[in-house]
Amino acid sequence: MLVYPDRIESAMKSVDQYLVNRNKDLIQLLDPPFDKSDLNPGYIKGYVPGVRENGGQYTHAAIWMVMAFAHMRDVDKTWELIQLINPIGHGETAEQTEVYKVEPYVMAADVYGVAPHTGRGGWTWYTGSAGWMYQLIVESFLGLHRSGDTIWFDPCIPSEWQSFSIKYKYLDTVYNITVHQGASSENKIKLVNDHIEHNVVVESINTFS
Repeated sequence: MLVYPDRIESAMKSVDQYLVNRNKDLIQLLDPPFDKSDLNPGYIKGYVPGVRENGGQYTHAAIWMVMAFAHMRDVDKTWELIQLINPIGHGETAEQTEVYKVEPYVMAADVYGVAPHTGRGGWTWYTGSAGWMYQLIVESFLGLHRSGDTIWFDPCIPSEWQSFSIKYKYLDTVYNITVHQGASSENKIKLVNDHIEHNVVVESINTFS
């Protein structure tokens, strides 16, 4: 498969410029909606403008976009956009709650993108979006990876984060892991199911204890 880094970078800049709507606190799937055009993209045109795939935030796609920035190692953008789509950020004040109108502690499948319902969440408790958000945070952001009985970290966390901690359960055994900023993916942890609670520190050099 051919990869063109310059084209990918250009595409991601366009996504950030045209679809990340910081004024509305959402990431739109497309803009403008299909409502005044003769073009027929299929069933999405059946949604009213700004709802779900027709110009709203379709959360699956928003998460995939943030994953792409993490894959590009754009730490600042990754952290900014995780916060942007985090439902908690839509319910911190009474004013935000009045706009969002749905539960701020679960993922919404979509967020409306056109007035008079801009910023309103839709189809909450959506396990598909929740599953992808989990993968974004654990794998792309915190950088936890596993292959068989081995795990390692390749985090994409903000520079001001000195470390983070995670409790990982392997079968019947708990691992309390602290990962320091700059952790190397060469620091691989061999998991054993010995029913003993382990405390592990992953450093920024090629050792762990």
